[in-house]
Amino acid sequence: MRGQAGQASILTIFFMVVLVGCVAAVLDVGAWYRADRKLQANTDAAALAAAQALPEDTGASLGLAVEYGDKNGGDVDAADVSFTTAVMPNDTVVVETEHEAPGVFTQLFGYAGVEVHARAAARAGGITEARYAAPIAVDIKHPLLQCKPLPCFDEDTELDLTKTGPGAFRLVNIDGSRGGTGPATVADWIRNGYDGYMPLDWYFSDPGAKFNSSHIKTAMNERIGDELLFPVYDFVKRGGANFEYHVIGWVGFHVTDFEANGSGGKVYGQFTRVLWEGIMGQTAPDNDFGVRKIALVE
Repeated sequence: MRGQAGQASILTIFFMVVLVGCVAAVLDVGAWYRADRKLQANTDAAALAAAQALPEDTGASLGLAVEYGDKNGGDVDAADVSFTTAVMPNDTVVVETEHEAPGVFTQLFGYAGVEVHARAAARAGGITEARYAAPIAVDIKHPLLQCKPLPCFDEDTELDLTKTGPGAFRLVNIDGSRGGTGPATVADWIRNGYDGYMPLDWYFSDPGAKFNSSHIKTAMNERIGDELLFPVYDFVKRGGANFEYHVIGWVGFHVTDFEANGSGGKVYGQFTRVLWEGIMGQTAPDNDFGVRKIALVE
């Protein structure tokens, strides 16, 4: 009986050790998994932040990666950041990080912890279809759009809403429709942007000097201080209700003032580089006006 009791005690101790080991493994492995997911999320955020400055400024991009890494735990160093080319030179930033995830219970069994690793790549590219564009067309011949390789940003300028053809005043049916669009709809496109994807194409003019309407004046005044996305055109054709603009890209515009008077109107502000929602192109844009979309890539 004493022998059996001794055996039972030994087995109990053995199974208790195994049970403690299993609990330790479950708790620490779970903690390591959470550390891994947190590191990946932080690395993704650092890559997306860094991509905001690409492809024009890798120095600023590097600074953004480290800055956002510091805000989220300090796991990003300058040596962790590199740049590659997918479409345009230096349009992709790669952030690779590692972090020591210590064990708690597993230290009882000689395991101090594990190294968790994360990698994220983010690309900045031009767009082939824009979402939330506003319906005011900008002539590519505008002097500040002639700066190369990008427009002259942050310089005070004005956009004339003057007649470009019979009944056409640079208001565009950005939804692809033809004919007159109600002032309330045009005002909504200004206030909120067109809630649809606008590809590069020919677009019919929205006829008439509708910028005089109270709807549009109110919408423009509400957007003073904001950035809008305007389509840029290079050619026009036909006339009357068939007047069309050939849209070749989009440009950001920071609105500082607006006026409308009879057959003329002006939008005051500066062209600006913007991050915008749209469909990212898989080739370099033929006409680059500084509109960028950023996204994580494989």
